[in-house]
Amino acid sequence: MVLTGADEVRIGWLRSRGGWVAGLGGFVPAFAGAVAVLWGDLAGGPGWYLVADVVGGVLACAGVWLCRRWPVGAGLVVMALSVPAASASVAAGMAALIAALYRRPRVAIVVGLAGVGATLVRFALRPPGLAPYPVWALVGVLFEVAVTGWGMLARTRRELVSSLAERARRAEGEQRLRAEEARRAERLGIAREMHDVLAHRLSLLAVHAGALEFNADATAGEVAETAGVIRSSARLALEELRTVISVLRDPAPSPLDGGVDLGALVEESRRAGMRVELRDQEVSLSEVPDAAGRAAYRIVQEGLTNARKHAPGQPVTVLVSGRRGDELVVEVRNPLHRGPAALAGTGAGAGLAGLAERASLAGGRLEYGETADGGFRLLARLPWPR
Repeated sequence: MVLTGADEVRIGWLRSRGGWVAGLGGFVPAFAGAVAVLWGDLAGGPGWYLVADVVGGVLACAGVWLCRRWPVGAGLVVMALSVPAASASVAAGMAALIAALYRRPRVAIVVGLAGVGATLVRFALRPPGLAPYPVWALVGVLFEVAVTGWGMLARTRRELVSSLAERARRAEGEQRLRAEEARRAERLGIAREMHDVLAHRLSLLAVHAGALEFNADATAGEVAETAGVIRSSARLALEELRTVISVLRDPAPSPLDGGVDLGALVEESRRAGMRVELRDQEVSLSEVPDAAGRAAYRIVQEGLTNARKHAPGQPVTVLVSGRRGDELVVEVRNPLHRGPAALAGTGAGAGLAGLAERASLAGGRLEYGETADGGFRLLARLPWPR
């Protein structure tokens, strides 16, 4: 047997604690009302009153229990039974209450009106005495309105509580997603910073160590000089690593240890044997905003590192231009290397993606790729406000 979504919801409600409470809460008053009416019938009155009340009361109480599953259908049947059987009058009110608790307001109002109509007809067929018909009619109408309104109010409150709980669960889920995104952004930032800082220094170390390994005819002075460069590069790598660790401990942005001196960066690459030409057009990165200056420095650093890895021995040109109020343009160019490169396979390809993110965070954009003349260009455009 295949159940639809509505059947599953209905059966789930039938088996829930709330469904049993609602059934008992309606059945007990309905049974008590039926017993009270039957007690009055035993005291006197036409005989058919007793028969109608016994049969109608039993069926109405069973119908109230079935209202747990079919609030509208069973409720209308109970109200129809209340017309000949006064013992079903309380059960009819409980049926209206259950329908208002578990159905939309429009449906609850229709069921309540059916209960009002059944009450008016019953009082017309079986005048209870002690008061004229209009008084009992008013009492019956007020009773049906009260139970229907009470049920609608309780349903509205339950829906409000459920909505607030759902909103709280959704907010908690969104908070978890934001926390995960923040952690992911932190991890990406850490990876980008570690890559930018260490890749440059370690590639210099690899170049100097390779030169020392393959230059068998080097003099003692050249060996000592190369060893000194390796020691200096290792020391700078450790210092920059400590800087990155301090940034991780304190998320506030901190300046670079050596500032944003492109001249020193280029000179360091030249000492490693690279042919680098710097054309800065008298633009100093210290004059631009800190975010743009750091991004430009890291872009040039990564460009030199990539040229050292993938185009060893090729000349590199670093162009820096721009003016305040416009934009800062940073470009690194080099011819492509033909043939295998010793350090070409040491990267994971994350450097350029990290530079694109860095440029985007600074409000700019990054372009890179092969040029028409057979070279490679890394171009960044960063904002330089007044």
